[in-house]
Amino acid sequence: MSEIPHVRTVVDGHAGRITLDRPRAINAVDLGMLQSIADALDEWEHDPAVAVVVLDGAGERGFCAGGDVRTLYDQVVAGRADETATFFRVEYAVDARIAEYAKPVVALADGITMGGGIGLAGHARLRVVTERSRLAMPETRIGFTPDVGGTWLLSRAPGRLGEYLALTGTAMDAADAIFAGLADHLVPSERLAELTAALAVEPDPAAAVEWMAVPPPPSALAAQQPWIDDAFSADTVAEIVERLRARPEDAASAAARVLEELSPTALAVTLAAVRRARTRPDLRAVLAQEYGLVMWFATTQPDLAEGIRAQLVDKDRSPRWQPAGIADVTPETVASALAYRPDPALWD
Repeated sequence: MSEIPHVRTVVDGHAGRITLDRPRAINAVDLGMLQSIADALDEWEHDPAVAVVVLDGAGERGFCAGGDVRTLYDQVVAGRADETATFFRVEYAVDARIAEYAKPVVALADGITMGGGIGLAGHARLRVVTERSRLAMPETRIGFTPDVGGTWLLSRAPGRLGEYLALTGTAMDAADAIFAGLADHLVPSERLAELTAALAVEPDPAAAVEWMAVPPPPSALAAQQPWIDDAFSADTVAEIVERLRARPEDAASAAARVLEELSPTALAVTLAAVRRARTRPDLRAVLAQEYGLVMWFATTQPDLAEGIRAQLVDKDRSPRWQPAGIADVTPETVASALAYRPDPALWD
């Protein structure tokens, strides 16, 4: 067994287990944690004793709340773009590695699983959620855009749920996550220890998960899909808000209010990013697109630092977006974001 700060790894039977161990921060990942995950995957890839990798998080609150956003804020305001680039390059390489890993990866997304947590769990071969799970890509709420392959996953959700979830940052429960395609099986939290033990001895990890799984309840997201599809099929964010305002559902009006409070630039770029992700050939192509977008935000846009300041630093919840109005974001701005090519490129 090895003890690495904030990440624990152990081989139990034929299962290699990676546990995010930063519970006070809901296991938010920093650069060292990502490198530790990469090292474990390297070590086990050709180890015949390891047949399956289990990825979970310590503590009762959640699997992973995302990336270390406060560190990102410090880098952005100090102009340390090289450090920002390094973090995202390592993070995206880990996400792609999980998706492409030769051995099955089973992710136990119990509790809060957001942002970078989706990047780790959402690309695993078997994605387990529990009745405590809350999954989201809430980046627009800090003037940012979904990444870690989130736009790849969301672009493949039924109908226009991808646009809705990406723009509003709405959290999904287990049933919603399974319906949207971000999770596979619901296992009661009280059986996770039993499942982990079974994965150490069961030669077929899918069979072990299916044996413990229970049918999910009806998805509230599925029931809301008619008005979501109607509103979020509009061409622009302004038109989406207009359609939401015209809908009779209270949830549609609530979604409009959310959008009117968020960064107009983040919303416009995110809408374009999700739709463009539908046309990309694979996850790596989408990660390259997202890398360009996050570096565009980090190096050229004030809304990212302002959003983090308002939510996590000063906590006044009163961001001053630039520009302030949805109608003020031009098509040229969105085009420049999608065309941005960082140096170095992601896969150099």
